Formats: sequence, structure tokens, C-alpha cells
Amino acid sequence: MNGRYRLEPNFTRTVPPGDNVERQVCAECGFVDYQNPKIVAGSVVTWRDRILLCRRAIEPRRGYWTLPAGYLELNETPEEGAWREANEEACTDIEIDRILAIYSIPRISQVQIIYRARLKRHHFAAGPESEAVALFDWADIPWGDLAFPSVGWALRHHRDVIGREDFAPSSNPQAGL
Repeated sequence: MNGRYRLEPNFTRTVPPGDNVERQVCAECGFVDYQNPKIVAGSVVTWRDRILLCRRAIEPRRGYWTLPAGYLELNETPEEGAWREANEEACTDIEIDRILAIYSIPRISQVQIIYRARLKRHHFAAGPESEAVALFDWADIPWGDLAFPSVGWALRHHRDVIGREDFAPSSNPQAGL
């Protein structure tokens, strides 16, 4: 205690009034500490017919290939987040076209918003979270070394809509998570 004020909340697990889910609630003031899914924003970035992938320099899945993507920051739109992640992970500037897919991954409490995008110019480099960044022809994508299932989903969904402007965003494949 510091004077009359407690420095750390006194949380207990309970169902708050008007709710139906047990949550962390401060026993003193009633503050509810909601735990919500994380939003990931990223993009399938192309240069001509090639796809930009980043080899992860961080865990999880260090050394595996992924799309430029990551968690949204507070007060950031998904488009801003996708642009920022491409800039941070691949040191590049992209032009976002449209939403390619929205994936729900409840086992890790994520919703992923993936855009279709293009490099503004043929310039990229590994950022602090990437060991390497490269453009791949479809036949050369390192399928066995992709970091996450959703990377493969997005790449396949991207291939399905090449040249199309009239598609609805894809979602999780029927095979499940």
C-alpha cells in the first residue's frame, strides 16, 4: 500500500456481473482484465510473379520461412500493421491491394488478416526479425520449411486469385486448424 492506494491489483477469478465467462476481476474496484485474441496483420507480397518470404530470426520457428506479418500495435489499422511488418521484417515498402484472407486460429487465440500486396520497387533486405528475405517462384517455395500452416494457406489462396479483382477473402481451409 502507498497511502490509501494499493500498487498492485487484487485479482480473483470470477464471473463479472452481466457476463457469463469467468475472468480476472479486481476484488477491490471491480476492474475486469479481459483477455482477448491477438490480431495478426500481414501480406502475401509479390514482385512480378515471385513471392516475398522472410526466414525468421526469432522464435517461434526460427529459421523457417514466413510472410511478413505480426501483431497489430495499439491504435493501428490492419493495413498499417501489414505495411509496418513488411517494412520491419523485409526493409521494404509495399502497396496493399485488398484483403486476401482472414484466418481464425483459436488454439493460439489469433485472428490473422492477410492482404494481397506488391513491392513498390525491387528493394528488400533482412530486418532485425529476419535472417534472410528472398523472392520465390511458385515452384521454388520451401514448402517443407514454412513456419506456420497459415503461411501455406495464404500462399495457396493467393495463387487461386492471381489476376482476379472480384474475389471474396478466403478463410480457414476445410481440413481445419
